Amino acid sequence: MTIDLRLDRLEAESAIRQLIARYCFTIDDRDLPGIETLFTQDARVASEDGMMDALGAQAIMDQYHGRFRVLGAGAHYMHDVALDFIDGDPDHATGRVSGHAELWRAGQMMVAGLRYRDRYRRTAAGWRFAERIIGFLYYVPVEQYPGILAHPDRNRAYDVPRPADYPEALPSWTGYAKAYPDG
Repeated sequence: MTIDLRLDRLEAESAIRQLIARYCFTIDDRDLPGIETLFTQDARVASEDGMMDALGAQAIMDQYHGRFRVLGAGAHYMHDVALDFIDGDPDHATGRVSGHAELWRAGQMMVAGLRYRDRYRRTAAGWRFAERIIGFLYYVPVEQYPGILAHPDRNRAYDVPRPADYPEALPSWTGYAKAYPDG
């Protein structure tokens, strides 16, 4: 790998990490013009459970308006970021991001453990999300948080509890459970 390519990747990684951080601030601040600048015009924002799925800038903004109608104040915190660059294509990358959120939803305090599966694209305006898919380890009223990992129906953001998006649905998790049924 040439020094120029190495430098480009380091700069790209820094810019993508900044994009991820800006996402948290703009979502929490309800900065609508800022939110729109985070995505490519043909981007997709979806959830693993299928409750969200928007394609294109206007559909994404409409989806956020819908989310904001049921959410009060909140804070999103990103923790681990794993980026993968595509050899031979310096303008595209993928990533996985873990985090948690503290939210006011449906008249109550809720907490969520989450992961994003992302695709990033370099544009003339800088790095943007080309796809952002969210999955939940849990999404529960704060009083239900203690012991929540003992239950499979950890997504309690809706009227009817739903299974968590991970880890039980992951091939690595099911493969381990099959290979080691005792544990």
